[in-house]
Amino acid sequence: MSFSSEIKQELSCQVPPARHCRLAEMAAILSYCSHVESADGDSPCVKMHTENLAVARKYFTLLRKTFNIEMNVSVRQGRNPRGSRSYEVTSFDGLEPVKHMLVQNQCCKRAYIRGAFLASGSMSDPEKGYHFEIVCSTEEKAEKLQEMLTGFGIDARITLRKRSFVLYVKEGSQIVDLLNVMEAHVALMKFENVRILKEMRNSVNRQVNCETANLNKTVSAAVKQIEDIQFIQRTIGFDELPENLAEIAVLRLEQPETTLKELGQMLTPPVGKSGVNHRLRKLSMIAEELRDHKEENYYDETGNHDSDSGRAGSQTGRTAGTGGEPVRQRDLCGE
Repeated sequence: MSFSSEIKQELSCQVPPARHCRLAEMAAILSYCSHVESADGDSPCVKMHTENLAVARKYFTLLRKTFNIEMNVSVRQGRNPRGSRSYEVTSFDGLEPVKHMLVQNQCCKRAYIRGAFLASGSMSDPEKGYHFEIVCSTEEKAEKLQEMLTGFGIDARITLRKRSFVLYVKEGSQIVDLLNVMEAHVALMKFENVRILKEMRNSVNRQVNCETANLNKTVSAAVKQIEDIQFIQRTIGFDELPENLAEIAVLRLEQPETTLKELGQMLTPPVGKSGVNHRLRKLSMIAEELRDHKEENYYDETGNHDSDSGRAGSQTGRTAGTGGEPVRQRDLCGE
């Protein structure tokens, strides 16, 4: 049984004790899934058509308790033997034109909304998504129902689907309030349990994703730091580095998985997380400068530039750069 059918089954077992509430609920059922026609040429009758047995039983009970009139219940099977059945309740006696009755009391509005849902409403499985809707034949009916729901603090929307106007609610908390308005308390508790589990699951997933992203970021940063330190070690060695940078470089190679805070506590004297991060950034800058100089030397050796510009560049480099001598490693370290 679908969740929507479970709600209707629960609501069908409830019969309002007050006559005015029964009238309001019947008015909604008549408005949304019934029609008046003439039988035998001149005798008017009301026919209510539904595919839900519980709804047909509820309508039958409401009519009998309220008016005690004669009714016929018929069952129709579709062409497909496995297809759904439809139920039709026809009433003949006591039909007279009545004046328009306004639903003013809160209890009657609850009953009317309940009847509208029983007649042409549906709700999706909360495990899959949150969607509550009632299909209305005219825009006027949809707006009237929307106005009633607004009175209970429920923000319902209306959309046009083919030739029908669909009033729908998609917010989980709003659907909870709506189930409470219809007095479907068992369905409400089941819906709330599913909603709480989904929210907890989503919260855990968000936390895991956040921690995973932070971990990936930390691992990537540590890998980059180790690559830079190893490049410095191969290029100039740690002896050319200032003492504080050489100390953190050796410690990072020995402790590749240690956090910055833990690395700082291993130093002498201990250094805070920001201090460790500053030293590692300094090492990365030195590694980048070494890579840039190595790339320049590569272009000079392979003769990528023409000979004149190459010689001019070499002269300029010796004059403006290092005075004709190789780049001093101390210059890269800021000393």
